[in-house]
Amino acid sequence: MSAATSTEQMAIRLLPGDPAPWFHCATAQNPKYNFASVGGRYVLLVFPGPASHPAAAEAHRLMRAAQAEGVLNDGRATGFVVSIDPQDDAEGGPRDALPGLRVFRDRDGVVSKLYGVALAAERGLRYGPTAFLMDPLLRVMVSAPVERLAEVLGLLRRLPDPALHSGFEVPAPVLVLPRVIEPELCKQFIAAYEAKGGDESGFMVERDGKTVGVYDYATKRRRDYEIEEEPLRVALRARVSRRIGPEMRKAFQFNPTRIERYIVACYDGSEGGHFRAHRDNTTPGTAHRRFAVTINLNDAFDGGELWFPEFGPRRYRPPVGGAVVFSCSLLHEATPVTRGLRYATLPFLYDDAAAQIRQQNAHSLVTEEPKLDGAAA
Repeated sequence: MSAATSTEQMAIRLLPGDPAPWFHCATAQNPKYNFASVGGRYVLLVFPGPASHPAAAEAHRLMRAAQAEGVLNDGRATGFVVSIDPQDDAEGGPRDALPGLRVFRDRDGVVSKLYGVALAAERGLRYGPTAFLMDPLLRVMVSAPVERLAEVLGLLRRLPDPALHSGFEVPAPVLVLPRVIEPELCKQFIAAYEAKGGDESGFMVERDGKTVGVYDYATKRRRDYEIEEEPLRVALRARVSRRIGPEMRKAFQFNPTRIERYIVACYDGSEGGHFRAHRDNTTPGTAHRRFAVTINLNDAFDGGELWFPEFGPRRYRPPVGGAVVFSCSLLHEATPVTRGLRYATLPFLYDDAAAQIRQQNAHSLVTEEPKLDGAAA
């Protein structure tokens, strides 16, 4: 690796207002940490450069101090140090300090190149240590040489609550529709679940280019019943077509023509049923998904609200038979149910063009039973 150089002498691709690239990278706790999952707070991503760079040690010190102070706490803000130098693994190198501070091990330089910090040179990489401050939407607010990290941290301390980073609360771009499924039909969906019970519900992740299902109760706790009764499947399809489709064409200029997944899902309050913040289309086997639909089938529960961290703390709880419709690309979370059972049906909608993507990526989908997985994010 060649000597580091001042960021101001390099061609910085990312500027304020630009969306920050998403990536996966190893941390001490997770071999494939998903950066796209950290939206909803301020994010400080620091590339201190090689351990030999004069500013690297000071950058590490400032980040540790900010975590100890509570500036980086995984609530209002979170911080990451991107380590490119294997020497950082030695005694005294950068380490995770939770909550609030994690170290990415960018040993192949992929993340550094993605952010325009590492450029190809005759002798390895030409590196420009940089600090990026991002808003809750993971859009760049500040791009500065790492020598100015103290200034960036000072700005972070002065910023308003993340929900007000735009100057006022901005609601999520979602569609809320009451009266999609009649109350009596909701009861029929619940009865079908209760008659046969549900199975543990995993979630999809990418492993070596394959889309596989995993279980991780820290991330998701839910049971699902695959609707077998054809009259119920027909009834759901008809109501999506008649009552959701026209509103999607109006609000999103999108015409859904296909449904994936006919299920009744149950979040059990005795288990704290929940699904942590995630996006629904980030693997090859789920890339075709365009919109997600949450239709509540009952209301005898507490908790179990839907929210979109990138757009502030507002919670969404549709009435019985009502729906929330949103892009599968949005970061969203089903908060824990604290009392009772929450029943919902949760189809994904897509169109004919997306169906071709689904067919093209079908080979990547591993259909065996999901396995227990302890990795978060």
